[in-house]
Amino acid sequence: MASFQLDDQVLIQETLFVRILTLNRPRQLNALSLEMLSRLSQLFLAFEDDANAKLIILKGKGRAFCAGGDVATVHRRFLEGNLKFGEKIGEKLLTLTYLVATCSKPQVSILNGIVMGGGVGISAHGKFRVATENSIFAMPENSLGLFPDVGSSYFLSRLPGFFGEYLGLTGARLDGAEMLACGLATHLVPSAKLSLLEKSLISRTASATSSSFDLAFISAIIDEHSLQQPALNEKSALHKMDVIDKCFSRPTVEDILSALEKEEVTTTDANRAGDEWLASTIRSLKKASPMSLKICLRSIREGRVQAMDECLAREYRISCHVMRGQISKDFREGCRAILWDKDKKPKWKPSSLELITEHMVDHYFSRLDGDEELKLPQRCNLNVFANAKL
Repeated sequence: MASFQLDDQVLIQETLFVRILTLNRPRQLNALSLEMLSRLSQLFLAFEDDANAKLIILKGKGRAFCAGGDVATVHRRFLEGNLKFGEKIGEKLLTLTYLVATCSKPQVSILNGIVMGGGVGISAHGKFRVATENSIFAMPENSLGLFPDVGSSYFLSRLPGFFGEYLGLTGARLDGAEMLACGLATHLVPSAKLSLLEKSLISRTASATSSSFDLAFISAIIDEHSLQQPALNEKSALHKMDVIDKCFSRPTVEDILSALEKEEVTTTDANRAGDEWLASTIRSLKKASPMSLKICLRSIREGRVQAMDECLAREYRISCHVMRGQISKDFREGCRAILWDKDKKPKWKPSSLELITEHMVDHYFSRLDGDEELKLPQRCNLNVFANAKL
């Protein structure tokens, strides 16, 4: 295997037909820096034009695949007076998400460990998403006063029933088996077999003829190393789909919360496990930024009927308005409480759902001025690839 390193934060290995990218900030759980985002975008564009690059493997070094965007640096830049840095990170991250979604080269993402926020964005829109027993998925942005972006309004809205609303609003965590069951992962491979899987992908891609190398060929290789029907934990939220669909299908966050509280009251002592799940779900919603919850629900609902590029354009508008803090400064407060002072006691403003008007939420979805809108690169593959990978 030819191996070389072009950037300390992104390691690159090349074989004749496979390109392996390793996110290399293990101490930061491979959080995506501005430099990483720029480099990954360059590489995906280069691989698109490289006739020898038949397959892309994306993985992370250490105990995380990728914990998300580098929010700590965004907050530090805020404190230093650089109010535009967060918008720049958002632009780079959503553009990279789009490049991943529209890439014609198959991508195998090895989700061994933590995969959250931006880490989901650079993997969920790829064709093959390999979870392991170590995988921990979450979209926890509402607890930071942010909201789930990276095309999450596209992929969350396409999960079974209203499971996407549940994940997006609560920030609930999933393990590898749950990711496979709901469609966020395409395969579940024991971590002990990942090295063998990678070697198989490299060797058999090299020996495949052009007529035999297709998505089914790659999937069959991963299948050989996969657990076919892993059992779900008895406490999995996927066992609560009837309650999730009943409650999270409601039109407003207030209605969702009210429906959950009614379910909690009517839950009998005989189903104590269900009662604990309900209580935890309600606590998660009440702990999050009320403004973030309102934004998140509307974003996912709009994403149900929008294409990938439309979702990213809308999410960028929302992100910019969140960063600018004209209506609410919850993102800065969330960063202070969770990442900076670490008192874990954010003081959200507005402090309750009832204090938020539709006009206030509309502001976050309004178009940006002039040329500030997200400018995605021209891609001819959108309809063929981006809207079909899930």
